[in-house]
Amino acid sequence: MYIQYTMDQLTLPMDLAEDIPENHLVRVVNDAVNRLSDRVFLDAYPGGGRDSYHPKMLTKVIIYAYTQRIYSSRQIAKAVRENVMFMWIAGRQRPNFRTINRFRSERMKEVLEKVFTAVLQYLAEEKYVKLEHYFVDGTKIEANANRYTFVWGKAVVKHKMKLQEKVQTLFAAIEETEKQEDQEHNGQELPELGETAQI
Repeated sequence: MYIQYTMDQLTLPMDLAEDIPENHLVRVVNDAVNRLSDRVFLDAYPGGGRDSYHPKMLTKVIIYAYTQRIYSSRQIAKAVRENVMFMWIAGRQRPNFRTINRFRSERMKEVLEKVFTAVLQYLAEEKYVKLEHYFVDGTKIEANANRYTFVWGKAVVKHKMKLQEKVQTLFAAIEETEKQEDQEHNGQELPELGETAQI
């Protein structure tokens, strides 16, 4: 006997959250961005004109992508279409790569650097990620540098400044890679899985 298997019948639950473990990193990123004041987004991304994607949603998608070491706007847009974690954090919305790239490279560039630095530091302190995974030059930044803030105040400030510098370098590398990828793909999305398969 087999477990019933059909692809034609609607099955429950339809809520993607049901498939995401309670302490999954995507939930932590979601909570961290939700704690930010709306003012942060409104000042940098006031809206106007036709309806835009919510800046908190785009910020969550981009920051979660970066925690997964996905930096290409095309790869991020593809993940939003194909990956359950990304679908959930995007609220099933599907911003294309142009929207993602404009958002992060024009409208929210400085804010994203600060937010990513803060979220990355929090994730490292809580042992969700290792900082050395994000920086290619091999320089390790101790994740628990602020554990003894009352004694090592100057070390903490230095640690935060060093992390901010590393994030700026990372963002510059992402921007350069994005330009190269744009030339390579002629302004097109990445193909869906199987779309270009040779038979």
